[in-house]
Amino acid sequence: MEQTLHGTHCMALLQSVYPSLSPAEQKVADAVLKDAEQTVYSSVTDLAENSGVGETTVIRFCRKLGFRGFQEFKLSLAQELVGPSRQVYGQVQEEDDLATMVQKITLQNKQALMDTQSLLQESMLERATNALLAGRNLYFFGVGSSGMTAMDAEYRFMRLGFQAHFACDAHVIAMHCSLLTRADVVVGISSSGSTKDLVDAVRIAKEKGAYIICLTSHARSPITQYANAVLLSAARESPLQGGAFASKVAQIHVLDVLATVVSMRKREETFAAMESTAKAVLDKLY
Repeated sequence: MEQTLHGTHCMALLQSVYPSLSPAEQKVADAVLKDAEQTVYSSVTDLAENSGVGETTVIRFCRKLGFRGFQEFKLSLAQELVGPSRQVYGQVQEEDDLATMVQKITLQNKQALMDTQSLLQESMLERATNALLAGRNLYFFGVGSSGMTAMDAEYRFMRLGFQAHFACDAHVIAMHCSLLTRADVVVGISSSGSTKDLVDAVRIAKEKGAYIICLTSHARSPITQYANAVLLSAARESPLQGGAFASKVAQIHVLDVLATVVSMRKREETFAAMESTAKAVLDKLY
């Protein structure tokens, strides 16, 4: 089934082809039909586990429906399930006044932070902190919106006196990873944990012996299989909300926790570095 299906109702299509699916693919269809909204927020690993099948079966299922892969299927499903105002504003409604919008968005971001706090494991934070303190070079990698988060992380850790670097271009990330050693630390940032360019590069870094920390919203996403430490940020975003500010707030919060703990454990050195870097840009301010 190779035809292009843009504009086709995903659920209607699924029910139409259901009889022609294999028994394993029908398990995936059943999971989607049972909770389509949850599917929009799932990774390919999540859906495979919920269906009791392998990830390759999920991919085959998506292709049977005419999609190139799972992400394209999710995008089509999200477009069908979600109205325009919700695509952009989450739970905010068109009829909401300005004060109500501000309140709702604030509560959503607050909830993202509280959920992130509940997901952060002390043992993983300890691993990540120790690695950052011991690392010769710290590399923060992300693609797309997560690349901007990686840039923020580089800035923060550089101000603390670390040899910090960031990259958001897939080719540059891959080249960096090919040159890493056991003395280096990589922080891979991906809300989905499934960004192929980043996952492939992190695999290279792992093979070179670098210590891998991943910051993601999906505990069993592809990037986690290469991680020595997994830090979870609780931000649900559909394909239509890629780079949502709630996700960004959660990611920045985790990095803030890391940077603060690191600075407290290396207090004299980080204080001296912050003073030195502040003086370096003093004449740039009025």
